[in-house]
Amino acid sequence: MAFGKGLSAMLEDAAAVQFNRPQAAPVKDNPEASAAAVAEIPLDKIIPNPYQPRLTFDEDALQELSDSIKVLGIIQPLTLRLMPDGRYQIISGERRYRASLAAGMKSVPAYVRKADDGAMLEMAIVENIQRENLDAIETALGFQRLIDECELTQEAMAIRVGKKRATVTNYLRLLKLPPEIQKAIKTGSISAGHAKALLGIEDGKLQVKLCEQTVANDWSVRQLEDRIRRISAEAGAKKQAAPLSEGLLKASDMVGRFFDGKVAIKSNGKGGGTMTVKFKNAAQMEKFIAALNNER
Repeated sequence: MAFGKGLSAMLEDAAAVQFNRPQAAPVKDNPEASAAAVAEIPLDKIIPNPYQPRLTFDEDALQELSDSIKVLGIIQPLTLRLMPDGRYQIISGERRYRASLAAGMKSVPAYVRKADDGAMLEMAIVENIQRENLDAIETALGFQRLIDECELTQEAMAIRVGKKRATVTNYLRLLKLPPEIQKAIKTGSISAGHAKALLGIEDGKLQVKLCEQTVANDWSVRQLEDRIRRISAEAGAKKQAAPLSEGLLKASDMVGRFFDGKVAIKSNGKGGGTMTVKFKNAAQMEKFIAALNNER
């Protein structure tokens, strides 16, 4: 092996390698190839997939893939479906399609399948989730489309995509987060772990504030979780320490006469709360009940 070669030299060497892939048949000889065969499809006859779950494409990554295709060609064929008008719609492989266009290719190898719109959507989402590096929001939106447009239950969808139902549920919960946080997930400013921690808070404004602090301070998931726990503890302490109204104080004094002052009242700050009474024997309670009856 020769050391010290540049990347271009290595790619030139790689171009000479013969890859063991199915021989592509011309499209005119194989217009409806089975899933096991590969057809060579002209790029000008291919149209994008309207059900594509991926919403954004990294331009730098596309350029790198395009450069690779110029040298090596497409290693993994696209998957297409034949349309009634004779064109081919992408089921999976839109990145390869876009990169091939940029590379100036005239045709690409592809598997060709028959599929209706419902099956098309299912195959596109499932294949993209399994093969492409979708961000968490794109994955969640794909799952939601399977539920809304293909009328699948979460359990059926989990089977389709080969994931646990709890995993699917956790992805779908991300769509309940404010748009600002969903955008932060898509751009990679925060991780799915951060998002899961933020889901533990019901206040949307507080969620956004903590998301901004996480990005600004580069908090880890554990640091964010610690911050959320502190906020929850402080909120609980404030709630527990809500001042008692004059009426509650008077009630506490009156009931306390019968139980040696062993009465605890907690207010929720909204006019309600709880009263706890400790009595040492039945006689104490009977005395209290008798007093209530006499009051009536």
